[in-house]
Amino acid sequence: MSTRTYRTLKVAAEIAVPLLLLLGWQLWTASAHSIKFPRLSTILVDFQHMWLFSQFETNVVPSLERVGLGFAIGVTAGVALGVPIGLSPVLRKLSMPHIEYWRAMPPPALLPISIILLKSIGDRQKISFIAFFCVFPVLLNTIDGVRSIDPTLIETARSYGVPRFQRIRRLVLPGALPQIMAGMRNSLALAVIMMVLAEYFSSTSGVGYVLLISKNTFQLGPMWAAIVLIGVLGYLLNLVFLLVERRVLAWHRGWRAAAE
Repeated sequence: MSTRTYRTLKVAAEIAVPLLLLLGWQLWTASAHSIKFPRLSTILVDFQHMWLFSQFETNVVPSLERVGLGFAIGVTAGVALGVPIGLSPVLRKLSMPHIEYWRAMPPPALLPISIILLKSIGDRQKISFIAFFCVFPVLLNTIDGVRSIDPTLIETARSYGVPRFQRIRRLVLPGALPQIMAGMRNSLALAVIMMVLAEYFSSTSGVGYVLLISKNTFQLGPMWAAIVLIGVLGYLLNLVFLLVERRVLAWHRGWRAAAE
């Protein structure tokens, strides 16, 4: 089987499987007549009315802004902390117990604390909440990426008098970049989850807030439409990230191909 044929079959399978699942949902709900599971056609109508027109600016845009800002802050903090921790054995011994402690903390347990500490349920609280949990995948992957760099390369650069900032910029960060990007992808998925969680419990706008109101008022069609939107947003954000990652790490794939 040629590479082109394999790619065509892979894309066809990626498209066909969701379509078959949606078709199965429509056929089952059409005959089941369940209140809890509306027909797919009903959900899509609600999706169109809610998210493509009336509520896009008031609820979808704020959610995307919170995801974007929280993700950006979390990634920046994760890389900024991960590089020095990865380079210093002393910092690793001092910091890893704290990192593991907070990484294992369930997000719902910290949501009330974030509201109390920031004294609001506004955007600042939600963005901070998202950023906090986005830090850890990037931080841990940055530490591992920095540690995986051959120490001989760093020592050689130091012996030739390369300044510390230049060593980090031209040697450490490029060497750790593949693992940093892997951590960023995990953090992006976490950002969407934390956005929904924060808006569900402490918000007056956003997709999570609409999901809460729909559930409380037993509007099951809009509730399922909100769930569909969350999945679509997660899928599209991941797709955009993969395109960026492919471009940013093009040199890495070329290097690995040459090595093989």
